[in-house]
Amino acid sequence: MPKPKAPLSPTLPHKGGGRSEARAWQRMLSGRRLDLLDPSALDIEIEDIAHGLARVARWNGQTVGAHIFSVAQHTLLVEAVARARTPRLGRNARLAIMLHDAPEYVIGDMISPFKAVIGDTYKAVEARLLAAIHLRFGLPAARPSEIAELIKAADRGAAYLEATRLAGFADAEARRFFGPPPKLSPALERDYLTPWPAPTAERRYRERLAALAQA
Repeated sequence: MPKPKAPLSPTLPHKGGGRSEARAWQRMLSGRRLDLLDPSALDIEIEDIAHGLARVARWNGQTVGAHIFSVAQHTLLVEAVARARTPRLGRNARLAIMLHDAPEYVIGDMISPFKAVIGDTYKAVEARLLAAIHLRFGLPAARPSEIAELIKAADRGAAYLEATRLAGFADAEARRFFGPPPKLSPALERDYLTPWPAPTAERRYRERLAALAQA
């Protein structure tokens, strides 16, 4: 599959006249400098992903609870849904699930209606980041179709639970957008659908991702 083309770096006016190239990289707390338009797997660290995702809110922050429902916690919920559907998931499939929203540690979680407005520009940047992240963890740059379908189904199941438990959706409305609810034990629902403080989400995500990366 050909690598998606990211947009050219924009230019900005500066005091001396003319135009200068806009900054297209993000400095991470690890000290890495990640180029958003041409990301390198060498600049991607587990600690940066976990720290960022634990502080990015799902649903634009429109959820109940004392804390945001973070992308890090959402990812762990998606993994729990996937494992409930397919108990004998291989290591690569579980790792791909843990990384499915990883680009959001850099570009944030944009709600689906706004993604539709922006169109292919956002998708190209997101795809290029995900490819680099996959390579960093020894996965193929592009997901195999069966893993992509598994992630999509588990993601929709998790979205149903989040929508009805945290984001104010009625059951019928959530079913229309996300399909039927997944089957999780009451204990798992209580754990994964009670928004965690950012340090807890960061630690639990980091530990899970590190364990799979080292498996």
